[in-house]
Amino acid sequence: MARTRSFEELIIWREARKLVPEIYRATRNFPDSEKYGLVSQLRRAAVSIPSNIAEGWARNTAADFNHFLGIALGSIAEQQTQLYLASDLDFLTASDARNLIDRGSLLRGLTLRFKSRLL
Repeated sequence: MARTRSFEELIIWREARKLVPEIYRATRNFPDSEKYGLVSQLRRAAVSIPSNIAEGWARNTAADFNHFLGIALGSIAEQQTQLYLASDLDFLTASDARNLIDRGSLLRGLTLRFKSRLL
């Protein structure tokens, strides 16, 4: 695998980064009582995805990168679960939750394909 000059060149990092403001916007109108609950959890999971991609890239070994991509994949699953719960609790419409869940699924697929070429 050819090494990129920076993590910013990675499509998976760019796509993960795009998802962060969408999650922040989606959680803006959650009840105040969820500030330290689902709002915090969703935002932390969203930020974790591009952060772990960047950190893995910076570790400079394929094995470390693979490990951090695994963590990013875990954060995608965590975020998707929390979106289902937000919809179940009527904090998000089913349509809005589905859109964000689908974005996560696309990112998961891109990350898995990238990961399979890493080692």
